[in-house]
Amino acid sequence: MNKFKFFSIAFLGSIALLNAQDVEQAKKAIDAEQFEKAKSMLKNVLQSKPSNGTASFLLGNVYLYQKETDSAKVFFQKGIAGSEGAKLNYIGLGQIDLDAKNPVAAQTNFDIAIKDAKRKDATVPVFIAKAYMNSATPDYKKAIAILEKAKLDSPQSAELFLALGDVYYLENKQNEAYSAYRNAFQIDPTMLRAKMQLGVLLKGAKSFDLAINAFNEVIAINPNYGPVYRELAETYYKWGRNKPSKSSEYMKTALGHYDKYMSLTDYSLTSRIRRADFLILIKDYPELEKEANKMVQLDKVNPKIFRYLGYSAFENGNIEVASKSLESFMSNPNSKIIARDYIYLAEIKFKKAIAADGLTMDQAMYNNGLSDLKKALEMEPLATENLNDIGKKLFTKKFYKEASQIFDLGTKNPEDKNYVDDNIYYALSVFYANSKKDVKVDLNELKSADAALDKVVVTAPTYQDAFLYKARINRLAESEDAIISNYESYLTKLTEKGELANANHKTKVIESYNNLAASYANKDKVKAIEYFNKTLLVDPTNEYATKSLASLK
Repeated sequence: MNKFKFFSIAFLGSIALLNAQDVEQAKKAIDAEQFEKAKSMLKNVLQSKPSNGTASFLLGNVYLYQKETDSAKVFFQKGIAGSEGAKLNYIGLGQIDLDAKNPVAAQTNFDIAIKDAKRKDATVPVFIAKAYMNSATPDYKKAIAILEKAKLDSPQSAELFLALGDVYYLENKQNEAYSAYRNAFQIDPTMLRAKMQLGVLLKGAKSFDLAINAFNEVIAINPNYGPVYRELAETYYKWGRNKPSKSSEYMKTALGHYDKYMSLTDYSLTSRIRRADFLILIKDYPELEKEANKMVQLDKVNPKIFRYLGYSAFENGNIEVASKSLESFMSNPNSKIIARDYIYLAEIKFKKAIAADGLTMDQAMYNNGLSDLKKALEMEPLATENLNDIGKKLFTKKFYKEASQIFDLGTKNPEDKNYVDDNIYYALSVFYANSKKDVKVDLNELKSADAALDKVVVTAPTYQDAFLYKARINRLAESEDAIISNYESYLTKLTEKGELANANHKTKVIESYNNLAASYANKDKVKAIEYFNKTLLVDPTNEYATKSLASLK
């Protein structure tokens, strides 16, 4: 009997040891972003020992990361009744409270978790700080305060310094983040995430070549550490955005690294969604459509898949599929709609509004799309930078009235990178819309267009064509003084730049001389003759100047 008891105790001890080892392996899988693998390992631990509170907590955290709050809550609640690590689960419940904007309930749960924690064990304060960092409504300052206090008792905790680096990075305190990540890696040289994050800081500073070197150092230590390939992908993407001459090459390199990341992590729906988001960034819409169709096979319910189908179908020219997919996504009550969704919906409607002959526009459909653009801007004012290309598509198709309304939205945001361009194209669209033979000139629109070009004169003072466009607009408005002032300002700008005789400006210079002469003809004949003669110096055969001079003499 004693022998039997001895073997029983030994057997239970070995099971406990295996469970502990599996939990540690699961932690490594989580760090390596192998979430499906980690979930499987933790579920196995709980199957052999349902009371393992640490396993429940880690599993709940994975579900929280994957936005499956209900599943996370189930494991946190089970874990509370467990044995070792049970109180960690109150931290998970606390984060759910934070996500629900209930900080009082969250604090109650955090207080329970930390009540009996060992003073020199940083585990509990680290996870509480992470809850504040990862919440839907993060509080970075509170997370920093918790970690800095814990650092006094645990000055050699690599996990604490890693968390401290993360929160300082999120707070845009790069020097403090660098110091924390460096300390974490010095304390634990196996902590590859800390070393990788040093490269992330370089990427954020746009030192792309140095960041890539830093990531390659991580790969030299462990070529199978998946997250570093995601960081490489994002670095090449950003480098390509900043270096147009290399953009195509770097985008392909970025996708290659992202696929490597996927192969070393998992192909779960969550990972595929993240890859799909990356494909949108690099604008690889054929690949996005393939990915979306693969996701449909995995999960025909997740509404986000229909967003990807909508985006990719539109970019790949299948407007009907785009329309149905995006409307399915946006009508789903579980969908989290963003500004980009409304922008795509507007573009779809603009496409459908243009008749097959490309000459007429369904105004009701267009107005509906314009309303969607305004909804996008209400959600995200900086989304104006996406409107420039949309306006130019309509401008190119000579739908000037409609284009002007879109460019007008861009002129309201001085922070938009296309601000100057939007003002120029707004003015041009108004000019061409009012130049049509069957259109009555709208003086208010012309006044707005003139004002838009005044903004260009201030923000881009070297752009001489702003005066030329102002002159043309005032010709339509029949404002003689403004015509003269702006054509003369245009010629003055060219003279200052030494470009008056430049052949590239010849047609515009002739236009300016002739229109100045015509404007002066009724009030200063000498001045008019002077400008017509200037025209003939540039173009001796100019018929308008020749005939006008003859009539003036």
